[in-house]
Amino acid sequence: MVLYLSVAIIAAFVLWGLLNPAGLGTAAEAAVAWTTGTFGWYYLLAVLGFLLFCGFLAFSRYGGIRLGRDDEQPEFSTLSWFAMLFSAGMGIGLVFYGVAEPVSHYLVPPGGLTPETPEAARAALKYSFFHWGLHPWAIYSVVALSIAYFSFRRGEPTLISRTFRPLLGQRVEGPIGKTIDVLAIIATVFGVAASLGFGAVQINSGLNSAFGLSIGTPAQMVIIGVVTVLFLISAMTGLSKGIQLLSNTNVILAGLLMAGVFVFGPTVFLLDTFTTSVGGYVQDLINLSTRLTPFTGATWVGGWTIFYWAWWIAWAPFVGLFIARVSRGRTIKEFILGVLGVPALVSFAWFSVFGGTALHAALAGDTAVTTATDADISTALFALLQGLPLGEILTGIATLLIASFFITSADSATYVLGLQSSGGAKEPSNPVKFTWGVMQSLIAVALLLSGGLAGLQSASVMAALPFSVIMIGMCFSLFRALKSEFPSRTPGRTVSDTPTRPQDGPAPASD
Repeated sequence: MVLYLSVAIIAAFVLWGLLNPAGLGTAAEAAVAWTTGTFGWYYLLAVLGFLLFCGFLAFSRYGGIRLGRDDEQPEFSTLSWFAMLFSAGMGIGLVFYGVAEPVSHYLVPPGGLTPETPEAARAALKYSFFHWGLHPWAIYSVVALSIAYFSFRRGEPTLISRTFRPLLGQRVEGPIGKTIDVLAIIATVFGVAASLGFGAVQINSGLNSAFGLSIGTPAQMVIIGVVTVLFLISAMTGLSKGIQLLSNTNVILAGLLMAGVFVFGPTVFLLDTFTTSVGGYVQDLINLSTRLTPFTGATWVGGWTIFYWAWWIAWAPFVGLFIARVSRGRTIKEFILGVLGVPALVSFAWFSVFGGTALHAALAGDTAVTTATDADISTALFALLQGLPLGEILTGIATLLIASFFITSADSATYVLGLQSSGGAKEPSNPVKFTWGVMQSLIAVALLLSGGLAGLQSASVMAALPFSVIMIGMCFSLFRALKSEFPSRTPGRTVSDTPTRPQDGPAPASD
């Protein structure tokens, strides 16, 4: 029922976008304006709450609980684990916005700063760190940790609905549970489709820079079609082969590209930029986390921060399920510190190198990147690379990296969507994965036709609102389950911090 209902809802949306793209674009624009204007405060507080919740669990007595049997060891090496969760969680977006976001903030800064000044450049990197740092990974951690705990320690199927058993009991197997799973699938499809659209647009820009391919929707649709065939082939090979190989490839390509820009760019300036920006981010973390502009009516926060928080939430069921699947055997503390810390530091380094190089050129009077960003943000990265030594080679590496991230994200999403719509099956059937692979590509096409990049952003914001409520429920449910692992404290009784295996619920999975 979950599979058929989800496919029917999404197919109706695809038909709307293909048959009446202008109507879909208008409706999406109105829905996004209402959502960001009405629930901006809610998104900020909810995401800050997820971050605080993760910090509490990591350093509480629950941090030693293992996601699996007490003697179980991780399935994947630490390096492969980092590579897979990073590729699934940040890939295309990080490459797309690595130059474009800092330069966009430099041209149109927040808080009434004067554009194109050193102060605007400083704020541009601080906000880029904020949008790609701890907060998105806290969102992913809430979903991933809940699923991993209930699946690997409590023996539940790998479904988001089953994380609600402490709150709903047997009702997780009825209509309420099915509704939760359908909402998770819809959020996943729209969140991933937005990223696939971003990837297609930027691959188009890379091929234009390297080979002169015209930029436009027809070319982007062809790119989506070609990459769809590639990621479907990868999806049929299973998790341990296709996705793991692609993830490791992504890390190598990303490392080569970042090393090239770091060496050929203003190296000492980039080191100083990283240090200063990390300090500014840590110092202003709480202020950034709660910043709205009710007195000035400015829309900057809604267009950037609220969009990002909604995008991460829309991605959370996909990335969360995938991270949970590859994190079996790790303790809660190890899981949270790894998922929050390492990808955030890599993101900081990425923005310092790419954004810092672009801002250094802009402050020195070189307008190539700022002009390209102002005209079309998908060309910002390639405008930067073309101005560096070996620019053609770096452009080729960047295009390959975007394509590889595209395939990895779509491959991972196809697996997760198949898992969610197959009752939590460890390895969904190929026909189910094929169905979801085609559906998410069709949605990316429909969104591009209805509104281009704005349409892609609209889908994420709309899909995130209902799932954010589900995430809050997951926090309460997980905390109740963790408390049950420790005996209650009573007067005169000494309680060990060693957790006890819960006696209620299904037995832990043995595979």
